[in-house]
Amino acid sequence: ENVKLYFIKPQDEETLNSPINIKFGLIGMGVAPAGVDRKNTGHHHLLVDAKKIPNLNQPIPSDSIHIHYGGGQTETFLNLSPGVHTLQLILGDKFHIPHYPPVISEIITVYIK
Repeated sequence: ENVKLYFIKPQDEETLNSPINIKFGLIGMGVAPAGVDRKNTGHHHLLVDAKKIPNLNQPIPSDSIHIHYGGGQTETFLNLSPGVHTLQLILGDKFHIPHYPPVISEIITVYIK
C-alpha cells in the first residue's frame, strides 16, 4: 500500500533530444541491487516501446525493450531514435520478478527530435 513508482523526468508528452536523461521515482519502498534480499526493496526495469507488460510471475526479460537496472540505479541516459516512444517502469525483486502486487508506473510518451 501507498507505493508509487513514477518518472521524475522526463515528463509525459515531453519533446527531447537524444540521449535523454531519465530519473526514476519511488515512494513507499527502497531500492536495492538485484540479488540483495532486503524487505520492501527492489530494483528498476525500464520498458521502452513495450507492447504489453511481461509475465508478472516470471523474471522480467532482459533485452532492448526490457532494460534492467540491477545495480540499484535510479537514473540513466538513453539513446532513442527520432520519433514517438513509450516508457514504463516495473520494480523487480532480487530475482527480477515483479512484486505482488506489482509495482508499475504509468506509461509516459516522449517525442524525440
